[in-house]
Parts: sequence; structure tokens; C-alpha cells
Amino acid sequence: MSIWDRIGDFITRVSASATSGVADLVEAVRTVFSGDAELRRRVAFSVAMIALSAKMAKADGVVTQEEIRAFREIFEVPREETHHVARLYDLAKKDTAGFEAYAEKMAQLCGSGHQNCDMLENILDGLFHIATADGVLHEREARFLHTVATVFKIDEVHYQSILARHVHLGRDDPYAILGIERGRPFEDVKKHYRKLVAENHPDRAIGRGLPQEFIKIATARVAAINAAYEMIERDLAPA
Repeated sequence: MSIWDRIGDFITRVSASATSGVADLVEAVRTVFSGDAELRRRVAFSVAMIALSAKMAKADGVVTQEEIRAFREIFEVPREETHHVARLYDLAKKDTAGFEAYAEKMAQLCGSGHQNCDMLENILDGLFHIATADGVLHEREARFLHTVATVFKIDEVHYQSILARHVHLGRDDPYAILGIERGRPFEDVKKHYRKLVAENHPDRAIGRGLPQEFIKIATARVAAINAAYEMIERDLAPA
């Protein structure tokens, strides 16, 4: 049985017994997948991404074909199993609970409880990838994402770094991506860059047994970090 079949079966259970929306959704993930930590982590990530994507679409009022394609770049869902994703998406979109409540529950489900949790940053990164797929971060999407980041306990420096990976911020863009202030010595920038690459490298995600979706996000993140460092290096590196 594929992960999407499992999610479909899980959604059927939730739909049949749900009384309090997102609370049932989160509790069901914990209960149904309690015996397999790796599967639970992957399902939790998938549920959080799908549910919060639905809430973001509701806040923005529109879903573009580019955003659908961006979602499929993260998740490889077989055509015959896309209805499972659609069911969860519709369940979240129709739920009367606000997106803040969803973000809080997803933080409890997926997060470590600490500031700048890796998994929650991955979810936010994925949401940014979807939101900016049409080439624009709309005002309502920006407000949504910033609020979700606050609920996720992602600090402003980290948030600006994620934002800069997806939205051009002008002259300070490469520094924002690296999360380091302009004017620091080049050796400091290099040291910080190497630390970021080590922390975010896809091989680290593979070594921890994280699912393919995490590895795709890590790969895109490191590519943005490398590009930002190369821009700074051209300006600051000694001849």
C-alpha cells in the first residue's frame, strides 16, 4: 500500500468520525500511524503541506495552474491516487477553522517545540515554493506566510532568509538568503556559508532517513544558498 493509499484510508476515517475539524485530523495522524515513526513523519509532513496549501488558497482566493505544478514538484503523486490529495485538500478548505488554528495544530504535530524547527521550516519553504510559482507573492499570501512563520516560532532572520530564496529583495538579497548582515568580512561570510551548507545539505537529509519530499526542498535550498554566496564572493573575495 502506497503512502497516498494510506493517507486516503486515513482521510476516510477522519471524514466519517470528524467532529472538530483540524483537531480530529491531527489526532488521527498520531493514532493511525503511531507504530511507524518514519511513516508518521512523512504523513504528517504531507498532511501539513496539503492542509496549509488549502488554507493559503482560501486566504488568497485563487489557485493557479502554476501553483498546482509547484505542488507536484514537491510531491510525486501517481495519477490514480490524486483523488486522495483532493479529498484532504477539500476537507481542509471547507473546515471553518481559521488557518492560524491549522498552523498551530500542524506545529504541534510536526514540530520539535523549539524555535526554527527544521521540519516546520521545510513546510514553510514548500508553501513559499507553491505561493510564488506564478511569479508573484500576493499580499494576502505574504500575510498568510508571515503569520504561519510566527505560529511556527520561526524568527524574523530565518523568515527573511526563506523569503529571499523565493522573492527578490533587491541589493541585500544574497545577504538575506544567507542570514548575515551586509558589511561583514568575507572570511566571516565564508565561514557562515559553509555552516549553512553543512546544515542544509541533501546528504544530511538522506542520512537521517527523511523522505524524498524533504530532500527536494533541501536541494533547492542549498542551490539558493550557493547562488547567494557566489554573488557575494564575486564582490568581496580578494583578487
